[in-house]
Amino acid sequence: MSLKLILGNKNYSSWSLRPWIAMRQAGISFEEEIIPLYEPGSAERVLKYSPAGKVPILIDGDMTIWESLAILDHLAERFPKAQIWPSDLKARAHARAISAEMHAGFAPLRRHCPMNMRRVNKRLELTPEVDANVRRIEAIWTDCRARFGQGGPFLFGQFSAADAMYAPIVSRFSSYSIGVGAACEAYMAAMMALPAWQEWRADGVAEPWIMPGNEIG
Repeated sequence: MSLKLILGNKNYSSWSLRPWIAMRQAGISFEEEIIPLYEPGSAERVLKYSPAGKVPILIDGDMTIWESLAILDHLAERFPKAQIWPSDLKARAHARAISAEMHAGFAPLRRHCPMNMRRVNKRLELTPEVDANVRRIEAIWTDCRARFGQGGPFLFGQFSAADAMYAPIVSRFSSYSIGVGAACEAYMAAMMALPAWQEWRADGVAEPWIMPGNEIG
């Protein structure tokens, strides 16, 4: 059965990046449709697929799943061999916890440093609230790498849903030249070296749409 993923602008839509990169990394075939956000008629186009009126949206046959974390959970059930969540119980529980924290939190960082793949890397002054978000994320990454990262360069060794949830943060830290420790820098480098990441970024940079609110100087 074919899958279709409805996305917002690749340059700006952090939530859309999450299931997209997870599916690419898992080798799951899907069709994609991009609906540029905040353009005339875009809200109506999204509402055709989901009553929530937000992207991303996964269409799986006669099922419609929205919200990035819900999509990742659905994919993990549909494709158990892809190991979208870590196979080890303790690692999986921790991955779910930090993914839920990402989904629900870090609002100051989101507002202050919106995702913008085409932004030339340039340091931005951080407020105390944003800096606190950054340090919490740095602690999460460092802890995951130390406790669970022996099998590869990602948070739990091999790429997982947790990495997909934090992928937009990697973009933000890079775009705004936010300093982190050596372990986190290595993790970010591994993420940005992925062919899937390079594909998404190239598509985003080539997009013609501009969202002025996300163009932070």
